[in-house]
Amino acid sequence: MNIIDTGERPTTKESASPKLKRVQCLTDLSEDQIRAIRAIPAHEAAKPEPINERRPAAMFTAAERFELEQKNVFRKRAVPVTLSAMLPEKNSYFPHDGYGVPIVVTRDQNGQVHAFLNACMHKGSKVVEGCEARKGKLMVCPYHAWSFATDGRLIAVPREESIIGLDKSNRGLRELACKEAGGIIWVMLDPAAEPDFGGMDQQLIKDFEALDIPRMEVYGRKTFELEANWKLVLEPFLEGYHVTRLHANTVGPMFPDVPNANEILGLNVRQLQGKVNFTPEGLDVEGENIHKSVTFSYIVFPNLVVITSPYYISAMYIMPKAANRSTVEYIMLTRQEADNEKAKELYSKSYDMVLNVFGNEDFRAAEISQQGLSTGALDDVIYTGLEAAIPAYYRLLESHFS
Repeated sequence: MNIIDTGERPTTKESASPKLKRVQCLTDLSEDQIRAIRAIPAHEAAKPEPINERRPAAMFTAAERFELEQKNVFRKRAVPVTLSAMLPEKNSYFPHDGYGVPIVVTRDQNGQVHAFLNACMHKGSKVVEGCEARKGKLMVCPYHAWSFATDGRLIAVPREESIIGLDKSNRGLRELACKEAGGIIWVMLDPAAEPDFGGMDQQLIKDFEALDIPRMEVYGRKTFELEANWKLVLEPFLEGYHVTRLHANTVGPMFPDVPNANEILGLNVRQLQGKVNFTPEGLDVEGENIHKSVTFSYIVFPNLVVITSPYYISAMYIMPKAANRSTVEYIMLTRQEADNEKAKELYSKSYDMVLNVFGNEDFRAAEISQQGLSTGALDDVIYTGLEAAIPAYYRLLESHFS
């Protein structure tokens, strides 16, 4: 497992919006989130339904399956690329190579988000190198200093008089279809594909607006290079079966060994689990931080994981690289900047804890599963009633293969 820490802290927003509440109560959530929470049964009434679900082991090891997913999902549909919080200011830009296509996502001088292929329209050199968000009115190619505005226009060409017939208005960066909603930025990676933003379910957007994701701060960001199929990395975030076992010495004691409550929002999966202290009667305690007793987990189709915690939100982009390799970009969002010593200590401990749990437990489990599946010992894998959301998600994924 290779871990890359960018050490990045995005720049402060130009005009600070009103500070968010430090905690969220039940009544701060969307109507549908409240309905879903009130439907969570007491722990003693939460029983898993037995299921008969299997999937071929080759879906995690075969190059043919990897190419099928690339062709029919990751290059044919808009995929979540980054968070709005990574571009908090006008005239900012963020290079991104995670999906194997060099792109740059920008917020122009009017606050509008764009996405472009990261290729200079002179000789194709990357205009923006690295993986850090930056601020500036111009993106300047390091090769010959052709300069582009954050809306993609070609602004300046050194020694322009030496080029016959150059029309700068026709040499802007190659734009990709892009949309921003609910604090998430979706991009079509193939400029020739018909734009398809079907994953942007309206209820999902309402949920993320209610969680304040568009207005949160990036506290920390870390990249993991994993020797595991992207779906093996995703699976733990679709089930609670592993929690009290894999995480027995970390966060496991915080959760009961009961099924998650799962719902499909368009192409996305929303899961709810009451923690060990959860009771239906406790939901009506005035002023109580709802995230102390209930955890939301979302799978934003096809590969973004969003998980709530009492004082922060975790977002993970799980990006396929090969049948047996993937990249995870982890981002920790907070509701407030760490503006006092108590907040600094809380955020720092939380950040270290979650990176340990995900990196040394969930991601390690994905890698050792890949190693075992690669031996050919299994023809198929089996799912339990505590993992019912996994085959439900695969039905959504596989519906795009025909």
